Amino acid sequence: MDVVVTGSHGLIGTALVGALAAAGHRPLRLVRGDTMGADEIAWDAEAGTIDAVRLEGVDAVVHLAGAGIGDQRWTAERKRVVLESRTQGTTLLARTLAELSQKPAVLVSASAVGYYGDRGDEVLTEESSAGDGFLADACRAWEDATEPAADAGIRVARVRSGVVLAQDG
Repeated sequence: MDVVVTGSHGLIGTALVGALAAAGHRPLRLVRGDTMGADEIAWDAEAGTIDAVRLEGVDAVVHLAGAGIGDQRWTAERKRVVLESRTQGTTLLARTLAELSQKPAVLVSASAVGYYGDRGDEVLTEESSAGDGFLADACRAWEDATEPAADAGIRVARVRSGVVLAQDG
């Protein structure tokens, strides 16, 4: 399978690209800036540009890109960056995938457990409603940005992960 990965140089993305390659798949990295090889595809979410031709016929897309939420203070400016890094990139990617003549079967898009907000001891499931606060609002907007892909018939899976820890990250 040809699998496009955004955020491929991050903690999860790096591990995923390695695992995909080890399993015999062909990971393609969607990267900002100059591409360094045939396995890289250029995009710039802020500028609204993406090499759509290179996305034609891929089997799946895993979207992990977004500014970190734990590496800086949450100033108003940082919150803007966090929100826009997720919604702009996701919107660009979902719209581009929707317009392809050979669409991928699935878009797996990262989200976060912050979607649920702080609910104390309440037991939550995937069917639980969104919570309140910045993270819940950001996650809701992030997930909503995948709709163009879903509307075009692409299966969309939203992965609401928690904090990811690793020995090397």
